[in-house]
Amino acid sequence: MATTQHEPIRAAEPTVLEQYSLARILGTWAAAALPMAVLAWLVTPRLAGVLHGPTAMPRALILALLTGLVWQFVLVVVLVYREQGTLRWGVVKDALWLHSPRSPKTGRRGGVLWFVAIPLIAALAVEELLPTLPTPLLRDMSLFLGSEAGQSFLASNWTWLAIIVLLQIFNTVLGEELLFRGLLLPRMNGRFGRWDWVANGVLFALYHLHEPWVIPQALLDTFIVAYPAKRYRSALLGIVVHSAQSLVFIALTLRLVLA
Repeated sequence: MATTQHEPIRAAEPTVLEQYSLARILGTWAAAALPMAVLAWLVTPRLAGVLHGPTAMPRALILALLTGLVWQFVLVVVLVYREQGTLRWGVVKDALWLHSPRSPKTGRRGGVLWFVAIPLIAALAVEELLPTLPTPLLRDMSLFLGSEAGQSFLASNWTWLAIIVLLQIFNTVLGEELLFRGLLLPRMNGRFGRWDWVANGVLFALYHLHEPWVIPQALLDTFIVAYPAKRYRSALLGIVVHSAQSLVFIALTLRLVLA
């Protein structure tokens, strides 16, 4: 009996997604960026006046930004539902590139390809060490964590630890990365072609109107996050890389809570 040679198993062909016009791309960007700017610069000072105390401004900023990031998650859910007509996981993960990295040569997914995240996380750590534009003192979270008032406030404060963890989850998992690398990036090729990842990275940097001093530094994320997400067709890769920052911030906060 003749034997049959089996072809290497390849991943299924990627789903063809609707491509956005320039107006729709910019509109989606504005729907994320402008609320964050309003919350950071208009809502936060008013909320700080209500909260009172030496940590009023950082607390108000955290609550305001958390609200904006939750809104981004809602925006993604609404747009995917309008496009796909369902929120079934099998459809959503294709629509938002929520797959393991996919080899551009073989089509295989996952496995050793996840090791690409290691140098990317290292590059992101180096980026954090680069000089940035001056940060307003009352909006510098690292200063808040290092201040006597911040340390006193967070000591044994499990409620605010939970809020900060929630902020980080919506920041790099359910908010920014899901919107920019999950929703926008797969839908920008029709307008920007092979340079869609560059346009995505620039839009992501300019999105930071709520903290404009990080925009120059955030442009580097074009190469560290946007390009790998495009090359390996995986928003999950971007989420993993970007979330390394969140884990560090959560660890530092937990250390203060346990102090």
